[in-house]
Amino acid sequence: MAKTIVVKQIGSPIRRPAIQRETLKGLGLNKMNRTRELEDTPAIRGMVAKIPHLAVIIEERG
Repeated sequence: MAKTIVVKQIGSPIRRPAIQRETLKGLGLNKMNRTRELEDTPAIRGMVAKIPHLAVIIEERG
């Protein structure tokens, strides 16, 4: 079974640079307090690390 992480959006993309909005979109997040379960890869962790003020990892599974 693959390891997964649960990512939650904690900030709004309004008035943020386009690259940060696109990173949220790439994670599948588009509204406040939404969560997504994603595969735990270095790429996903890097995307979350780029926007710590907008999204956080709330749980690791597997």
